[in-house]
Amino acid sequence: MLNELEQFYLKQEEPNRSCLLAMRQWVLQHYPHFTETRKYGMPCFCYYNKACCYLWTDKKTNEPYILMVEGNYLKHSQLESGDRARMKILRINPNNDLPIATIKAVLDEAIMLYENGTISIKKK
Repeated sequence: MLNELEQFYLKQEEPNRSCLLAMRQWVLQHYPHFTETRKYGMPCFCYYNKACCYLWTDKKTNEPYILMVEGNYLKHSQLESGDRARMKILRINPNNDLPIATIKAVLDEAIMLYENGTISIKKK
């Protein structure tokens, strides 16, 4: 029996399914303090149990993106706020290779918010 997270990924149509699964695998391999859960129906990656980012697809374009919870603190040029006050997104073209350097830069910047105390976390 598949859990809710597995069902989310498998319900996606290609090329989004492969793109989202590749992002998931990369994030979990490169960020050992991230855990994956499901919040608001989407895969959510938490840093020490604090929501950091989500994987989702744009309702208009149907393209995947990474939603950064504390996006208003992040300054990366490829992040878009749209009409969001707090969060920003990083759009991912599912037909291209993952922009690993960009994803890493955004996630590293986000982790620094937690590590430097800008966003409080409880380390165990």
